[in-house]
Amino acid sequence: MKTFKSTILKATLGAALAVAALAASAQTIVMSSTTSTEQSGLFTYLLPEFKKASGIDIKVVALGTGQALDMARRGDADVVFVHDQVAEEKFVADGFGLKRQAVMYNDFVLIGPKADPVATKGKDIVEALKKLAAANGAFISRGDKSGTHAAELRFWKMAGLDAKGSGYKECGCGMGPALNIAASSGAYVLADRATWLNFKNRADLAILVEGDKRLFNQYGVMVVNPAKHPQVKLADAQKFVDWIVSPAGQNVIAGYKIGGEQLFFPNAGQ
Repeated sequence: MKTFKSTILKATLGAALAVAALAASAQTIVMSSTTSTEQSGLFTYLLPEFKKASGIDIKVVALGTGQALDMARRGDADVVFVHDQVAEEKFVADGFGLKRQAVMYNDFVLIGPKADPVATKGKDIVEALKKLAAANGAFISRGDKSGTHAAELRFWKMAGLDAKGSGYKECGCGMGPALNIAASSGAYVLADRATWLNFKNRADLAILVEGDKRLFNQYGVMVVNPAKHPQVKLADAQKFVDWIVSPAGQNVIAGYKIGGEQLFFPNAGQ
């Protein structure tokens, strides 16, 4: 009996050690990214394909671009995938990231009530914002230092407007919640097209301004610099970057569609 119990104990201990070893060897990296890449559904489509190719899992923390970069500056991420080129280049110049690489693009659109009470409809985002400010039109700003918020502030600056009208409100929230607020209040909002296409609670909202070249929305990816944070999983993070800019990764991005409409357009190396 004693020998039998000893055998069972050894087997149980061996199994426990095997599970622990497997868990320790599991390859997982952390990616700080934007709410638009997550809420558009891209990562649900993209990351399983990367795991098939590499065996590596990715834990995504979706934030506004500014917060995603701050997370990486603290060393809490291995790789960053965001959409504010000026901020990304500063991140690399300050030594927090390795080489920035372009991955894909889409565009921003101005969303608002189908009736368009401020008459913004057209292709000129700057003129649309001027009309909104003059009419004190209801406008929901992300107000969260995201890539979309940074773009919105650039457009207001192009319009030469410090005062944005009494209808301007900041929610300090992600793209999905901002769209929800706009839908429930009949307000205007700047959104990335991908999140809009995946947004279900549209109510009376519609795209009113699109096609302006200034609405171009570029995404980039960077490995966090291990010289700043030695705990960064450099090899695995670099595998993700190499895959996402390779023909295989770029083809997966191009294949992601909703209702037959492509959400992101790969442009690595351009």
